Amino acid sequence: MTFEGEAFISYAHLDDQPLIEGKQGWIANFHRVLQIRLGQLLGKEPHIWRDPKLQGNDFFADTLVERLQKVAALVAVLSPRYVKSDWTLRELSEFCRAAELSAGMRIGQRSRVFKILKTAVPVERHPPQLQGLLGYEFFKVDPDTGAIRELDLMFGAEAQTEFLKKVDDVARDLCALVEAIERGDAAAPAGKPGVYLAEATRDLADARDSIRRDLLDHAHSVMPPESIPATQSGLEAYVRAQLSRCTMSIHLIGRNYGAVPEEWVESLPEIQYRLAAERARERNFTCLVWIPPGLQVQNERQRQFIERLRADPCEQEGMDVLEAPLENLRTLIYTRLNPPAPRPVAVLPASRRAQIYFIHDQRDQDEVAPWRDYLFEQGFEVPTPIFEGDEAEIREDHEANLQNCDAVLVYYGAGNECWLRRKLREIGKTAGYGRTQPMSGIGVVLAAPASPQKQLFRTHEATIIPQFDGFSPDSLRPFLGQVRGFREQQAGG
Repeated sequence: MTFEGEAFISYAHLDDQPLIEGKQGWIANFHRVLQIRLGQLLGKEPHIWRDPKLQGNDFFADTLVERLQKVAALVAVLSPRYVKSDWTLRELSEFCRAAELSAGMRIGQRSRVFKILKTAVPVERHPPQLQGLLGYEFFKVDPDTGAIRELDLMFGAEAQTEFLKKVDDVARDLCALVEAIERGDAAAPAGKPGVYLAEATRDLADARDSIRRDLLDHAHSVMPPESIPATQSGLEAYVRAQLSRCTMSIHLIGRNYGAVPEEWVESLPEIQYRLAAERARERNFTCLVWIPPGLQVQNERQRQFIERLRADPCEQEGMDVLEAPLENLRTLIYTRLNPPAPRPVAVLPASRRAQIYFIHDQRDQDEVAPWRDYLFEQGFEVPTPIFEGDEAEIREDHEANLQNCDAVLVYYGAGNECWLRRKLREIGKTAGYGRTQPMSGIGVVLAAPASPQKQLFRTHEATIIPQFDGFSPDSLRPFLGQVRGFREQQAGG
């Protein structure tokens, strides 16, 4: 497949009228920046075409139809005027007709039509060919007043920065389409797992765009490539199909509950999470949920949804809920997508003291002192969790302790069972942190406050050590003997 140009910009000429006399209009600025950025990404001068002269009463020339047949993509700039213009709708129809007769409307998972939302237009007013496509929103909605403001270079430094970021998104996706065409196989670059980036509510649109941009920079395929169908018959099947092509899903959860598709009772974010949790029951899939720290939620349904999110991971493998700065989510994404290769661990010399990583909830810092002191007096090094500092540093220290310790002892006191199960799952993931040798022991101290749920707790993953009446060395000795015996066996081997 060969084309004479990378893209044709279809727009209503009313939208290119400059707001300030003597300055360029919105379309002209968009065209100029897209041309420059796409050229930088491709490493060559691109051909992006638009007709600045045609008016609504001009003759729709055969030369225009012929030109539409020779471009790789159509960039449609939607606005209230665009959806009313016979001329722009004709351009769109002619391109779609020509595309179906040549390479088709899609190259792999990539659409050859790019929907640019210059301002907000209700989806039901979009041309039928565009209703299923994800759009690039070049406007902001004030979360308090609902006022809509376009991103225009004339509106100050902040609007200019956001405008340039959005054009960069378009340029990157257009570059990927052009490169897929040039490869001739329409295939995505091999070796990078696909990531399902769930649709989010508008209050997290910027955060979602940032994560999407970062994933694309790292050459990951980002799903879904188009808008999720809002019909009862197709929605679940579509999301499941997209999830099946990925090894990870990312869900950004904000203060709003989100739109509820027709004939559904759940919001779109909740539906996507439910289906991802279903997918996470399979092997080799990670579901990451991010909640901004200190989030204030007024909507009751959203509050209940977030509470379920906080509780669900205690029952699900492959799931993590993170309430931390966005940068910490970024770090976790790439830790999960690119786990460190296991490093050979030499047999430890007998002179090195055994380490028992003593895990406890922050609320139990004072209560654990007798256990911690006793373990130290018995000759063990006793690292414990840190609770203050940068979230990424805290997680890194936790994973390093799990990688290097000989055994783990978990103090089940103030934490609930979800907290305990989450810690046991993290212990089970030590191979992902670079650990290659088995642990000599995993123990769980059942401590006060006693509860029926705690007294009935059972697991095959760890040794249960009941100590509801306070510290007692007698019940700890079998566990410590197991740790010493394993270490002596290693040293002897």
